Formats: sequence, structure tokens, C-alpha cells
Amino acid sequence: MGRNIRKRRTPLATKAIAASAALALGGGGLVWANFYASAHEDNSGWNQTKSAGAQVATIDCPDVGQKLTNVPRSARQGVAKELALLDRQITEAYKRLADTRQAQAGDAGFVNNAILGPLKSKRTATLDRIGINIRRVGGTAPGGLDQLAQCQGVPAEQPETNDGNAGDGQNQDGQDQNQDGQNQDGQDQNQDGQDQNQDGQDGQDGQDQGNGGQAGNGPSANDFVDITQVQGNAQLGVGANGLPANGDSGSTGSFTTNCGTNENENRNSDNVIVAPGVSNGAQHQHDYVGNQANNAFASDQDLANGDTTCQNQGDKSSYFWPVLRVQDGQNDIDANAPGGGQDGNVGTIIQASEAQLKFVGNKTSDVVAMPTALRIITGDAKSFVNGNNNANANWSCTGFEDKVQLHDKLPICPQGSSVVRTSNFQSCWDGQNIDSANHRTHVAFVQGDGTCANGFQAIPQLQVRLVYDVPAPQIQNGQVQNAYAVDSFPDQLHKAITDHNDFINFFDENVMNEMVQCINSGQDCQ
Repeated sequence: MGRNIRKRRTPLATKAIAASAALALGGGGLVWANFYASAHEDNSGWNQTKSAGAQVATIDCPDVGQKLTNVPRSARQGVAKELALLDRQITEAYKRLADTRQAQAGDAGFVNNAILGPLKSKRTATLDRIGINIRRVGGTAPGGLDQLAQCQGVPAEQPETNDGNAGDGQNQDGQDQNQDGQNQDGQDQNQDGQDQNQDGQDGQDGQDQGNGGQAGNGPSANDFVDITQVQGNAQLGVGANGLPANGDSGSTGSFTTNCGTNENENRNSDNVIVAPGVSNGAQHQHDYVGNQANNAFASDQDLANGDTTCQNQGDKSSYFWPVLRVQDGQNDIDANAPGGGQDGNVGTIIQASEAQLKFVGNKTSDVVAMPTALRIITGDAKSFVNGNNNANANWSCTGFEDKVQLHDKLPICPQGSSVVRTSNFQSCWDGQNIDSANHRTHVAFVQGDGTCANGFQAIPQLQVRLVYDVPAPQIQNGQVQNAYAVDSFPDQLHKAITDHNDFINFFDENVMNEMVQCINSGQDCQ
């Protein structure tokens, strides 16, 4: 069975020094490694030149799951388990990168020979099994799977991604997802921790948060920005994903469901959408509201029969997102557990003070009912190395949401203002499938004019707004103290752009029909 993490612990104050086993990745924090390689072009389209002495921040591997757009349904669970194994292999390699700083300093070929080479061999075998799983049920494995085995070291001098340009931003039809301005003056995305505080010296108040976060793998001081100093980039009437807000004409109503803020502390590090049947498939903790039966092993029947925290008992949908933590030098209940400290996610989990779940209409047309068990993922938990194609992260502060939306930075809010995470989901559906092999292609965002492309149908758009009363981190001399961070895969370095959100529809049919009627008739219902 999955492990739901509930019941708040008695925090143990600790010094978050690099030697602390409870907080460490393999006994130390992330450190910079020397990486020697020639120029190459990676899967994200970045042209990176690695010279002698370049500092490696993390490991960039092709995202195999996004390439698998045509996997027979009967093969998907087996393929999902192999994809989860690929993720664990990257994590193991990343931890080895952190554990071998002395060997790397003394051997120019160490990273290639001892980390990336063995990782490629493991990935090759796993990719071969993915092909076998697909062919065993009569499917055709995509060509060139073996070419996805090679991974690269990502240096500190990583070039910018397309943040600020459209990128395809989760739109399969190439619509603009990212409004921008968050990178004022052409600043780079600060792809991490130039100073990782490698010697393990104690920071302020006994915390070794350094410039690389409490566990040494982020966030860094450069991942934060004072929101009062950011030039306004949000436009009234435009959704947080940069597209025209749904519902200002056409179907103008809304339906709000109140499911709480996870007062039950129902959490686990599974993801039943992308890694069904795999314990710790997410390698980071999720907050769950609504359906209380959600873990890696939950079937659709389990979810249909589950309890719900929603006030409307006809809403048994599952809403889940990665937790937010303050890296305050204290251990949470999962400090020594997978998905927590073992995967570099440390500090005190912060419960949202508000969790607003609202469904709105389409700018140009009526909406149709969502099918039962429809699954939608918005954002990309791996967007730090994947780039912007599926990124949909939106950070702001109360009082600033109509002025500034950050995508690759975490806001420092002024006194009296709270941190806000916003997720506007895809609202076009292919009319047939409740999921797809890569969990993307069965849904899409609207086009720039608000319509759905490729014969897709408009469905109610889920908008999730999460508010957190987070103490503002302190930054002095390039060092961050009491940083807050969204949980992530270890190799993603807790970057703001990796934020994501998940939804599985289990509204009662009558309630779903009520939602559609409210939205199409211009009413605001709860």
C-alpha cells in the first residue's frame, strides 16, 4: 500500500550542516564537480560548451516519457514502472555526483567514466525493456529509443531557456504560455548555486543554508527576487499561463469547490498518474485535497469509492501538488524517508492558508462535461532540464497578482503579503481519452484567440490558487537563510519553474452537469 504521511511531528531543531545524515544527499550536500567535455547540443536545444574546470550543477537526461506518445494501453503500467526506474537511476547518479567531490577534483575523466558512463549503461537496458513491453502487446516501439540513453552534465554557466519567449508552453499547437518580464534586464535563469557552501560551515542560527539550500541542492540566493523590484508583467484579463483568460465571453460562469487546505495532512511521494503501482514514484511529497484514497496503488474504483474533503460530497476528484517547505533547519516527519530527506526535500512542510479551486468557461464557446477519471497534469516537474515546453509555473504575492507573475523565480513578498502559486489547467479535450501515454496529448490549452484546435472540445478550466504565509527568506552577501522551496526531483535543484499541479476528475455525473450548466449560463455556483 502507499504511505500517506499524516499527523504532524514534533520538530527536532537541527544544525543543517553538510555532514548531517538526516538532511544530506548521500552524506553531503550537492557540490560542484569538475566536468570535462566538448561542445554538444542536448535534448533541450541548449548549445553548451563544457571546458576544463566547468562546474556541474546537475545531470540532464532526455525525458523519455514525453517521447512515448503511442503506447498501447495494456503496456502502459509496465512502461510506467520502467520510466520510474529511469528517474531513480538519475537520482542515484546525482547523489553520486554529490558524494565524490574529491575524486572529481583529482580526475578529469571521473564524471564521464564513473557517473555518466554507468548511467548510460543502466538507461540503455531500461530503454530496451520499454521497447519489449510495447512490442509484447503488438505495439511499435518508437525508433531511436537507445539514443535517449546518453545524459549530460549541466554546468553552472547554463544558458537561458526560452523563458520570456513563447516556447510551446504546454500547447501542442505552439501557443504562447509564458508572458514574461520575470527576467528583467536579460538576467539569466541562474541555474544554480555558484557558491554551494561546500565546507559545511554553520550558517546563521546554526543553519548551513549557504547559497545552495539547506540540503545543498537548492534553492540558491539567485532563485529569489524581491517582488517590489520587478517590473510589472501580468496583464489584467490574461490568465497566469499567458493566454487569454477563459470565461470573459462565451461561457462566462464559474463553479467553485471548497475542499480545504489539507488539514488532514494527507501526503505521499507517489504519483498515480505518471507512476501507477510505483512507491515513491514522484520522489517528492504531494499535498492531497479532495479524494483521500489517492496513492500509487489506487485504482479508479478505489478513487470512486474514496472519501472526500470537499464540502460538496459529489466532488470526489483528486487535487494534488508538491508541498512547499521552509528550510528552517528543522526535521519534518519525512526527514529520513523517501520523498523527503532521502531525496533532498528538507525543512518544515507549510500548509497553505488558502486553496481555491475554481472551474471557469471558454472565451468563445460553451463547455462540455469532463469524463469521469479524466487526468490532467499542468506544468513540468522536470522543466529545469527539460526547458519550457511544458512549464506552467506562476508565482506571485498577494497584492501583486495583477502586476507580476514570476515563472523561473521565487518571490520575496513584503510584510503583510503572502506567497501565491497559481495553476491554470489545460481546457481543451480530445473528446475520447481520459489519459494519454505521455499524459499530455489528450488535452491542450486554448489557442491565442481562445478556441480549441484540432477538433478538441472545450471543457471547464480548473484554476488552482494556493496562498502561503511564508516568512521572507533573508539574503546577505549572496547567501540565503530560511529559504522556502517547492518539493522536486533531486536533480531539479528546487527551481521555481518545476512547479506543477495534478487533477483527476471524479465529480458525480449530476454535479458535473450542474457545473457545465452554471458555466454555460453565466452563473457563479458553488
